[in-house]
Amino acid sequence: MATTQKAAAPAKKAKSTSSIGIKDAIWVIVICGIIAFLNFFLNLGQASNFEGGDNGGSPLNIWGTIYKGGIIVPVIHTLLLTVVFMAIERVFALSKCIGKEKLAKFVAKIKKDLKEHNFDQALKDCDYQGGSVANVVRANIMAYKEADAATGLKKEVKIARIQQAHEEAIAVEMPTLTMNLPIIATIVTLGTLTGLLGTVVGMIKSFQALAQGGGGDSVELSAGISEALINTAFGIGTSWLAVVSYNFFTNRIDKIAFALDEIGYSIAQTYAATHAEEA
Repeated sequence: MATTQKAAAPAKKAKSTSSIGIKDAIWVIVICGIIAFLNFFLNLGQASNFEGGDNGGSPLNIWGTIYKGGIIVPVIHTLLLTVVFMAIERVFALSKCIGKEKLAKFVAKIKKDLKEHNFDQALKDCDYQGGSVANVVRANIMAYKEADAATGLKKEVKIARIQQAHEEAIAVEMPTLTMNLPIIATIVTLGTLTGLLGTVVGMIKSFQALAQGGGGDSVELSAGISEALINTAFGIGTSWLAVVSYNFFTNRIDKIAFALDEIGYSIAQTYAATHAEEA
């Protein structure tokens, strides 16, 4: 009777053994902002980049032209640097989540272990692999062994326990996989909107120059057009990079989730097949 009560107790929720990724991403944005503004004022705004040694003159090179984009430029550069840094962070984080071996090779090893009903070897493979993927697989295998040892429960209940352990492990580890992706997704839109803001500001300056009478001040007119086009270019470029990064990592995470669901289904089906005689 005591064994039955113990078996009927709800399974403990899986705990993540990994802390992968940058949790306080706000500091990344702050650091990127500092770098962008220092570069804008100290590098792009150097007097040597302009005629007459004054950053109010016509630009002599590409750096001076970018500087003419105005104060919106370092804002967009902050977003651009944030995307680059977060993309690099996600590459290392997802690699750590997957573990030592490639995902396809690890999945193949686990399937082989399941086919041979060698669960101890599967646990050893999980220990060697490490990372979030191995944590989920380990939770599935441990649930299988607990269900196999339990008495007084129907087979359907045991299979449900295995599936529940899989879902709980996924819920624990998935935030590690998707961490900081919302920031990249936000920059997809924010980059374009910030570039559009700079474009509007530049066009306003251009029309103000034209409104001064006659042909207007050519320097002011060209400065306004430069500001509009430079901000447009950087805004589109930032959004383009953010879209590519976001879709790349989302697709990679989907592949990981699919592989984990495949393993979880295989473990549940293995239990059902090897315990067909149970009621």
